[in-house]
Amino acid sequence: MCTYSTEKLDLARSSGKGADGWFPLQTATVYYDHPVHAPDPHTVNIDFLNPERGPGARVAVELSLDSARELLAALQVTVERAAEH
Repeated sequence: MCTYSTEKLDLARSSGKGADGWFPLQTATVYYDHPVHAPDPHTVNIDFLNPERGPGARVAVELSLDSARELLAALQVTVERAAEH
């Protein structure tokens, strides 16, 4: 694989749901690369992780560029609305 761009961030007070149920998230990695499953040649990928809990504590997402843009816009709107409450 040839990762073109990677951003990693620490997460606070966040949770993800995997095969074994809910677990606390510690990090998120966002990168542009070849997907494992999605049909596009390259995707925006997000890995939500808790390394202390092993490889099963991972939620992986592969998004087309259009879907990533739409998700980014929806997150922006939602965060701005939430700030008003």
